[in-house]
Amino acid sequence: MTAFFLSRMRRPVSYWGLFPLCSVHSGIIFIQRSISFTEAMACLPEGFKQMVPAILILIFAWSLKEMTDSLGAAAYVSAVVAKSTGAMLVLLPAFVFLIAVGLSFATGTSWGTFGILIPIVVGIFFQKTDYTMMILAMSACMSGAVCGDHCSPISDTTIMSSAGAQCLHLNHVTTQLPYAMLVASVSVLCYVLAGILKSPWVPLTGGAILLFVLLMEIKRRQAERAGKNRKEQKSLAR
Repeated sequence: MTAFFLSRMRRPVSYWGLFPLCSVHSGIIFIQRSISFTEAMACLPEGFKQMVPAILILIFAWSLKEMTDSLGAAAYVSAVVAKSTGAMLVLLPAFVFLIAVGLSFATGTSWGTFGILIPIVVGIFFQKTDYTMMILAMSACMSGAVCGDHCSPISDTTIMSSAGAQCLHLNHVTTQLPYAMLVASVSVLCYVLAGILKSPWVPLTGGAILLFVLLMEIKRRQAERAGKNRKEQKSLAR
């Protein structure tokens, strides 16, 4: 219960955007005279009914985030990252990327992951005056946090995307996971190479080429599968 009452539902920011939006939208409708005032007012309850599932998912997601924060997830991750320095410093950008993906996926927030990991990364590399590795690790943190937030089923952006597309929430999450995981896998390899070379240009070029080759291979396999399906349909039609 405490996690629910501490969640972002208490913040009135959404109301400051809701009422001007409804006012402007109603004004445009009345000016264009597309529907009457009675019909417009009758649409409001129907719109609220369609948003109830998304609102409930958001409430539970924010409550879960507050629970993970109260359990000390941020402090635990900070300690794990701080202990990983030393001989494995070259691989730290890749580790930071994976940790950021997992943390943002579990909490449903990318900005919260920024606030946890970026100060740790800056503290590790600033003391060693290795600014190139610091920039690489910060970029790994940001990209990993955005990736995890994009895939997270409790992220507010994911929930609102599925609600706007009017599809089942889990279907929206599962259909985007293969594409996101493919790019994330290539990104891990690129960050490993970037940590070894201490330069972003070669891994960036290699990652773009690798993604292009993988996408062409996926397209080729889909074309072969579609051709087999067409042949089977023609054989059944005969």
